[in-house]
Amino acid sequence: MAPAIKIIQPNGLFDGTKGSEYRQEISQLVENGTHIVLLDFQDVTFMDSSGLGAIVLSLKTVRAAGGQLFICSINEQIRMLFELTSMDRVFQIFANREEFTKEMASTK
Repeated sequence: MAPAIKIIQPNGLFDGTKGSEYRQEISQLVENGTHIVLLDFQDVTFMDSSGLGAIVLSLKTVRAAGGQLFICSINEQIRMLFELTSMDRVFQIFANREEFTKEMASTK
């Protein structure tokens, strides 16, 4: 049986408030059997440190349930935030959704 994959695509400003909304959504998905979550940041214009904190907590939730959380399509500002906090070493980040899909297809 193939693992359940869900894609979440936030938009605009990704701060602590929006981050905790998505954290709850991700928790719900994991409880309902989702094994792989992709956060597609294509439409996110800016992320602050509290938004990043929410993603880290989401990662812990997903991993605790034996799942995986991936990120794709980050802009330059978000990339810098990830690099400055060394979170680029914690998360697997794909250039775009197509790269993620290729990687998932090759690991089956």
